[in-house]
Amino acid sequence: MILEMKVPSPGESITEVEIATWLVEDGDYVEKDQAIAEVDSDKATLELPAEESGIITLKAEEGDAVAVGAVVCLIDMDAKKPEGAAATKKVDTPKEEKKEVVKSEAKTYATGSASPAAKKILAEKGMDAKSIKGTGKDGRITKEDAIKAVPSMGTPPSSEPRGVSRKKLSMLRRKVAERLVSVKNDTAMLTTFNEVNMQPIFDLRKEFKEDFKAKHGVSLGFMSFFTKACVRALQMYPAVNSMIDGKEMVSYDFQDISIAVSGPKGLMVPVIRDAQDLTFRGVESEVKRLAIRARDGQITVDEMTGGTFTITNGGVFGSMLSTPIINPPQSAILGMHNIVNRPMAVDGEVVIQPIMYVALSYDHRIIDGKESVGFLVAVKEALENPLELLMDNDTKKALEM
Repeated sequence: MILEMKVPSPGESITEVEIATWLVEDGDYVEKDQAIAEVDSDKATLELPAEESGIITLKAEEGDAVAVGAVVCLIDMDAKKPEGAAATKKVDTPKEEKKEVVKSEAKTYATGSASPAAKKILAEKGMDAKSIKGTGKDGRITKEDAIKAVPSMGTPPSSEPRGVSRKKLSMLRRKVAERLVSVKNDTAMLTTFNEVNMQPIFDLRKEFKEDFKAKHGVSLGFMSFFTKACVRALQMYPAVNSMIDGKEMVSYDFQDISIAVSGPKGLMVPVIRDAQDLTFRGVESEVKRLAIRARDGQITVDEMTGGTFTITNGGVFGSMLSTPIINPPQSAILGMHNIVNRPMAVDGEVVIQPIMYVALSYDHRIIDGKESVGFLVAVKEALENPLELLMDNDTKKALEM
């Protein structure tokens, strides 16, 4: 009996997926529930498991866009497993991505050489004599030929062929591109900036990070401080925790914080649910869990939808300052950046402190300047006074030590 395997729906509103990688070869014997392919939707990369055991026949190629419900492979369930053969799965190094190479070869029109005057003119134009068709005797390039020659704009002279690589964008990358462009076109996006003295957090981490990790199995990082500071600020400025839906403003009494992480297929934005109810340990555990799932390509659509506010950390890549783009349909996003020792006035004296620039991009249609600036100042205040504003003056209790 032949089983037709169809593309399952990976989530609401998704109508097609792209075959990212086949994990088996045509004609392989596969076991039930064995991962046979990785498929990209516009939100995540998912594994496609075999529905039954048998010999597989592939009906789509890598890179093909396949509609949800379409047949992607056949499984001959009557076929017997070859003796001594285990289920086949590609375990070699990742296959090189297919590239189309377009080579531009310079054509040599002249069989003769250029006159001394022509050589000088061509040198001034940055042109190769081999690219000029001479009109002189035996194809010799004359002074007039050199004067009339027009260099190719932006193309440096070269007699060697050069390659241009082309690679199809994944469905996820194409969807991200569309969303980013739509945000720029459909929102009144502005960005406000501030700076944070990170010394108080440095001091707390220096004192407690080893004991915290030993007890809870996760590091005491910056994300828990920023997440809790954002939760506090969102509660103070609920417009920042709101969205536009048609002609209505939708506000939330909970804080689901999206965190931007880099995955193998590009940017992923999993969500920390009910961040307002989490402790420092709870936030750090969720950040670690989601980052691992994103890195391993296991993030699901459900884990990346429903956030009310986003935090992105360009500082891990060395960014000093940036204007992050809003993650729709949300109305604001906080950008963290690298921490650099800078001179700062403290109690009337100039001292060196670890400073981070922070940026809040927001939709001005729903968030006014007073609210956006107030929100960012509230974040700054909490980060510069975490003991009082984030820990209720009881560090050990807040860190569950």
